[in-house]
Amino acid sequence: MSASPAALADHVPLVSLAEEARDQAGFAQALGASFARFGFAIVADHGIEAALIEAALAKTKAFFALPEAQKRAYHVPGGMGQRGYVPFGIEAAKGAMSVDLKEFWHVGRELPDGHRYRAQMPANLWPAEIQGFREDVYALYTALDACGLKILAAIARYLGLAKDFFDDTVRDGNSVLRLLHYPPVPENAGGVRAGAHEDINTITLLLGAEEAGLELLDRDGRWLAVDPPEGALVVNIGDMLQRLTNHALPSTTHRVVNPTRERAHLPRYSIPFFLHFRPDYLIETLPGCVSAERPNRYPEPITAQDYLMQRLKEIRLA
Repeated sequence: MSASPAALADHVPLVSLAEEARDQAGFAQALGASFARFGFAIVADHGIEAALIEAALAKTKAFFALPEAQKRAYHVPGGMGQRGYVPFGIEAAKGAMSVDLKEFWHVGRELPDGHRYRAQMPANLWPAEIQGFREDVYALYTALDACGLKILAAIARYLGLAKDFFDDTVRDGNSVLRLLHYPPVPENAGGVRAGAHEDINTITLLLGAEEAGLELLDRDGRWLAVDPPEGALVVNIGDMLQRLTNHALPSTTHRVVNPTRERAHLPRYSIPFFLHFRPDYLIETLPGCVSAERPNRYPEPITAQDYLMQRLKEIRLA
């Protein structure tokens, strides 16, 4: 962690995952410095095929175009929004007075019957109305899961850990793919598309942030637009990794603001992949992230599952 985050510009830099094959240490340093400075990085050349992304996006748009009654048939009351459909106007940012202006679909990890995490990770739902939905969407889940491991390997190097440190921590992890639809925004909208919040999980990999709206709260109190080039991933640190690293890698507050009046009639779609630790992983502060200057903020460890449940209550899903 030798690079100075302050040396970076006042915008989230673009890093290329293709550089990892040529210069592992250099890529890890560039990626880690961006995370340390912003909590975010923009990653190009991630290797996920454009055709795969487009296929999953097409299925996303097709589902959200269904009549409301058909979509609500896939809502699971009491399911904490972990699988299937979550209707418009349910989720809210922690502490927010109004709900977010969005609806979404959640896909989790496919586990065999009898798996030890089955109690924490329910079976997926799949909309029968959309042909090929399961195949295309879960293929993207798998691709993002694999890409996340590469990002975590670089984070491990940046932290001075073995490159495979995170492999076991996220093996069969409770990761969730979210298909997000922000409908057109009326003039009298009572909220924003996504209120200011931090992500719960380990890292988030986001596709579809090219449409304006995503902003992060910088350390000086300014909101900075996150503007990735077409096809790039926006990756950010979640609260679980912030906790594990004792805030060496910060989980930065971010939001999705409403569009300009000229674009308010247009919907917005995006696909975040919330990469999680396995449910029984004990989040215990890394010794290398504790010092006299950085005392341990979290002397009491907590399992990833217990932490998740605490946070789902805060955002009104549990």
